[in-house]
Formats: sequence, C-alpha cells, structure tokens
Amino acid sequence: MATYKKTGSKAKKGQNKIEDKSTTAEVFNTLDETASRSEQFVIKNQNIIFIILGLIVAAVLGYLAYQKYVKGPQEKEAANELAFPKAYFEDAMSNPVAVDSLLTLSLNGADGKYGFIDIANNYNGTKAGNLANYYAGISNLKLKNYKEAIEYLEKFSSNDELLGPTAKGAIGDAFADINQPEDALEYYLKAANLRNNNFSTPFFLFKAGNTAMEIEKYSKALDAFNRIKNEYPNSEEAKNIDIYINKAIFASKK
Repeated sequence: MATYKKTGSKAKKGQNKIEDKSTTAEVFNTLDETASRSEQFVIKNQNIIFIILGLIVAAVLGYLAYQKYVKGPQEKEAANELAFPKAYFEDAMSNPVAVDSLLTLSLNGADGKYGFIDIANNYNGTKAGNLANYYAGISNLKLKNYKEAIEYLEKFSSNDELLGPTAKGAIGDAFADINQPEDALEYYLKAANLRNNNFSTPFFLFKAGNTAMEIEKYSKALDAFNRIKNEYPNSEEAKNIDIYINKAIFASKK
C-alpha cells in the first residue's frame, strides 16, 4: 500500500513560498524601476510639461471666453438682423402680388437693414447666417437666378427633418430648370436619402423617378418608384405609384 511522505510535502510548500516571495519581489522591483524612470522623465521635462498644460488651460479658457463674449452676442445680433428680410420673404410666399419685388428686398435689404445676402456674408458661422444662406437660395430660385440659388443652398447645412432635404431638393429643382437633369437626379436622390420620413423622402423619390425616366435611366426610376411603394405605402406619392412602376418596366423593355 502506497504512502505519502509528509516531510516531502512540507519541503515543497516551503519552496513554493520562497518562489512566491521571489516573484513578488521582482514585481515590486519592476514597479519601482518604472516609477523611478517616470519621475526622472517628469523632472527632466517638467518645463515642457508645464508649458503644454498651460497652453491647454489657456485654450479652454479662450474658447469659453469666445463663446460668452463674442459668439453669444454675435448670434443674438445676427438673429435680430434676420427678422427684417425674413418678414419680406414670408410676405412673398403668401402674397401673389409683387412677389419679385418682395424677394429682391429680402435679398438685398432696405432702409439701412441687412438682407439675406449681407447676413450670410457678415455673420458666417452663426445659426442666423446659415439660415440666411437657405433663404437667399430659395429667394434666388424663385427669381430664377439659378446659379446664385445653387451657390447659397450649397452653403446651407441643417439637421432639421425637413429643411435639410428641402435645400437639397431645391438644388435639384435649380438644375432641372437649367436643363441639367443628371445633376437634378443626383440632388433629388440626396434629398430623399438625407432624412427618412413620410413626407420629404417619398416626395423627392418621386421627383427622382420622373427625372430618371426623362433621361432614360429606367432602372433608377424603377428603384425610386418601388421604394415609394414598399417603404412609404401611405404617402401621397404612393397612391398611383403602380402606374409609374409599370411605365418604368415597359420603358426598360423597349
């Protein structure tokens, strides 16, 4: 019958303790060496480190001061300036009389007040300046100044559910009016894909489909019409969409 020797077991346990102590000592020695090297690095480069920290603090304080004392007042001033031409713009949208004159006033201003063009140029980087680009673009589109309309609308950006797509779609309209349907198609698709909702998306998909049909890009037209049918069945554009789908299918087989 086999038996275990107790003395051998004790010796092994003692050896393990010695090894554990040795390993622990090595870890602490390594940590000490690393800490020592870090301290030496800090001491050697403390001037540079303090300069970098000072620059970071100065940058943060400068940014906060700019936001409070420059950006904030500028935003308020720009918003106040925007009210004047916006009133003319809204009047033009609701009043069938003298539309061109009202839009011209909204663009150029009057009585010492800024119009959209001045606000876009002088308050670049503000929310009101950004909106001025949108209004200037739409005003120029209505006045058939297509090049200027595209220029201002390209500068406009927005996360709004409708304003962003509307601006892209308006660029498409401008290109369509100057007989550049390929560019119009590109911007209609951008407008449709910019946001996903039941109003602007099917609306611009429908425009994209019809434009694609005009330039005989039937597969793109079919894709647009099918998206309306499958993804936006309750939209206004989906009511007679099967007619347009069949037209695209028939045209593609010619």
